[in-house]
Amino acid sequence: MQRAVLIEAFAEGPLRGNGAAVVELHQAAGAKWMQDLAGSLKQSETAFLWSNAEGQWCLRWFTPTCEVPLCGHATLASTLALQRWGAIRSGEDLVLASRSGGLTIRVEPETEGAASLVLPSEPLVGLDYPSYLTDVLGGEPIGYWGSTLGYRVVLLSNDIVLETLTGVSECLEGADRQGLVVMQALPSDSSIRLLGQPCDYQLRFFAPGLGIEEDPVTGSAHALVAPWWAEQLSKTELHGWQASGRCGGMRCEVLEGYQIRLTGTGHVLWEGTIDAGTPGHEPGAWSVCRTERHSAA
Repeated sequence: MQRAVLIEAFAEGPLRGNGAAVVELHQAAGAKWMQDLAGSLKQSETAFLWSNAEGQWCLRWFTPTCEVPLCGHATLASTLALQRWGAIRSGEDLVLASRSGGLTIRVEPETEGAASLVLPSEPLVGLDYPSYLTDVLGGEPIGYWGSTLGYRVVLLSNDIVLETLTGVSECLEGADRQGLVVMQALPSDSSIRLLGQPCDYQLRFFAPGLGIEEDPVTGSAHALVAPWWAEQLSKTELHGWQASGRCGGMRCEVLEGYQIRLTGTGHVLWEGTIDAGTPGHEPGAWSVCRTERHSAA
């Protein structure tokens, strides 16, 4: 039996934000077992946590169809799960080992249900946008970028209503299918607020190639685009909104070395145990997780 919790991450209340299941393991489990369980749980991400012989907490993330190297909302959910399980105290930092290196997490003492995590970012690389996106998005993009994370990024004008876009995932082609961030600026008088502050920009995220038609609130996408928005707006702290059907958002603080601290709140939907058979043991699983910090090229 494995202890588990489902947390709606980057949500300020129930039935919003991005759901992530967090499963505690007694030791590193087999990748096939984790993938099968993630497929059964059918959340956009399922996070698996275990403590190795040295006492280091390790973290891996699986969508219903594949393992991914980085996931923000499931890391926020993991932070809140570790707090519930007594493994981290409010206000203290903890470093999780992952495929993207050491990720620093913290339960924020000032706001109930809030946590923060530091994710790696990287520069966006300008590309010529595929012409088919004009029809898919209802207008010509202002900008189009790639990234070594694998996501493509599109900037739209405010003439296009981001919230009403439909059928995007089913029309995506090529590399866009692995993750397309569709973003636009919010006006200075926008009524969208988060953690008491007005939001600066909004986005949606589509990744049919990862088995995710649309991700409700995506920490890795905000970490990727936050430095670009910070440069455009001459800010080091921004508030990003995700205009999905289960909307939510996060505060993004740009740190040195292309690191981004994301802060948001989460809501516990259910907690209990899972009986999914014997996880098995994967002796080499520790080798896919690293503690050294990621550094963008």
